Amino acid sequence: MTVFGRDSRVLYTGLVAAIAALRLVELAISRRHVSRARARGAVEAGAGHYPAMVALHAAWLAACPLEVWLLGRPFVAPLAAAMLALLLLATALRYWAIATLGERWSTRILVLPGAPPVETGPYRWLRHPNYLAVAVEIAALPLVHAAWLTALAFSLANALLLRVRIAAEEAALSAAADWPPPVNGAVGTGNPPAGGSR
Repeated sequence: MTVFGRDSRVLYTGLVAAIAALRLVELAISRRHVSRARARGAVEAGAGHYPAMVALHAAWLAACPLEVWLLGRPFVAPLAAAMLALLLLATALRYWAIATLGERWSTRILVLPGAPPVETGPYRWLRHPNYLAVAVEIAALPLVHAAWLTALAFSLANALLLRVRIAAEEAALSAAADWPPPVNGAVGTGNPPAGGSR
């Protein structure tokens, strides 16, 4: 059954606005965590791609309602229900990852010397649970109102960006595993992890 009308578009725009507001709250939390981590000696990795990541997420949130309004995408109830369920599950996974990392979570990649790796919560089973959750969110939110072009375009763009980001994070994790640096040829014994939104 397909339903099309102004009411569904208004409600959908409200949903996107609510998610955008949550993202702004998360950015404020991230800034606080970054400030505290840097005060403790954390070093950032992969800063070069960060503006592109912020731009991609902002453009995605704008594109969702724009496609619905400008291209007249219909509201398809079974698709909307499935995508809302996926969106809720992905959001739950993302907030589980954020809660597990605590003050070590941020939207940036930070290496905090001396901190043990996080191996609890979703990190017991997944290497990058937050990135998985975000990938699902990027596909699911547009499809709540059949905005398939936004879902496809931003899923592809996010996949390309995640290749760069995960490589930067893995390099930071690898370098951190050798901390402290070897002395007189000895092997490093420390194992500080990278922080970040993995």
